[in-house]
Amino acid sequence: MDITVEATFLPHLDPEASLAFYRDVLGFEVRLDVGYDGMRWITVGPTDKPSTAIVLHPPAADPGITDDERRIITEMMAKGTYASLLLSTRDLDDTFDRIQSGDAEVVQEPTEQPYGVRDCAFRDPAGNLIRIQELR
Repeated sequence: MDITVEATFLPHLDPEASLAFYRDVLGFEVRLDVGYDGMRWITVGPTDKPSTAIVLHPPAADPGITDDERRIITEMMAKGTYASLLLSTRDLDDTFDRIQSGDAEVVQEPTEQPYGVRDCAFRDPAGNLIRIQELR
C-alpha cells in the first residue's frame, strides 16, 4: 500500500496573523491563498517538502456546524485544546530561539521528555499547539 500525508488542516481566526506566523516565523512558503465569502484558506508548507502542506482554514466554514459547536470550537482554540501539529528539526535550540524571537507564545522550552524525545512547544496565533521535536 502506498499512502502518504498530503495535507493537514489547522483552524485560524485571523488569516493575516496566521500567515505571518507560518511564513515569517516558521519560514514556510505560501502555496495557495484562497478567499471566498469573506473567509480565507491559506496553504503553507516547508520549502524543501513540496508534497507536505498545512491548510489554515476558517473554523466556521463548514455549513454543518451549529452556532453552539462554533462557540465550543472557538473556546477550545483559545485554550489550545482543539488542534495541534507536530514538527521536527535537526537543531531544536536554534529553532526555539528563532521562533521565540518572533513573539510566539512559548508553552514549553526545549525539554528532554521521559518518553525519549527532546521537544518544545508554542501556540500559533489561533491557539493551536505546535510541538517541535529534535531529530536524532
